[in-house]
Amino acid sequence: MATTSDDALAAQWHELMGRYQRLTCTLDRELQAAHDLTASDFEVLEQLHDTTPVPKLRMHELGDRVHLTQSALSRLVARLERDGLLERSMCADDRRSVVVTLTDEGAARYLAARPTQRAILRSDGAGCLGNSPAAAPAVPAVR
Repeated sequence: MATTSDDALAAQWHELMGRYQRLTCTLDRELQAAHDLTASDFEVLEQLHDTTPVPKLRMHELGDRVHLTQSALSRLVARLERDGLLERSMCADDRRSVVVTLTDEGAARYLAARPTQRAILRSDGAGCLGNSPAAAPAVPAVR
């Protein structure tokens, strides 16, 4: 009996991953075409933008908020810094830490791209983000 339940769980996982991949591809394609950003770029800019009162985070805090490996995040941050969308500096309190700060240009690019990202989530996220009656059924707890 557990095998049938486990197989159903695995099938739901496969479906969820497929939806995630399709949504991520759409976000990458549309954000790149309209705003010269990837979905990961957008996520980093959003996490910094939503930090108050100042749009900055220590690199390790940013890493905790985005779904990237440490090396991938470092490369992404270096590229966004090169593009003028954020700045890196040493933390005044702890010289071992790097602080990432959103620039005015980064904030403007994020705000311009946000309606595009939200529209994609609304239209293509149906069924996996809980934003429509056709949302995917809840996965039963595994015991």
